Amino acid sequence: QVQLVESGGGSVQAGGSLRLSCDASERTSVGWYRQTTVKEREFVSAINSHGGSTRYVESVKGRFTISRDNVKNTVYIQMNKLKPEDTAVYYCTRISSTINIRLGSWGQGTQVTVSS
Repeated sequence: QVQLVESGGGSVQAGGSLRLSCDASERTSVGWYRQTTVKEREFVSAINSHGGSTRYVESVKGRFTISRDNVKNTVYIQMNKLKPEDTAVYYCTRISSTINIRLGSWGQGTQVTVSS
């Protein structure tokens, strides 16, 4: 079973940047999701195992960039121009090669807090 671990969260002011990392035990397609205490977990972004296909939720397009280093089996999400509404716990998980179906379970996630 593929294991994935998130890291890189923190606290920033609005307009700032953070980069989250998802370290995988093997090469796989990865999706990022986020959840707040008042909203259900939502899809944020995904990338296939080769890095040639990506997908974003509309609210982060132009601000977030997903990428991967297949030597390290690590997927990154660079988050720029952060807004208070980006505050959430961010999770990465294994997804299908078509990057539209979640296959993996949830880890502990990493907290992102954006202050205004």
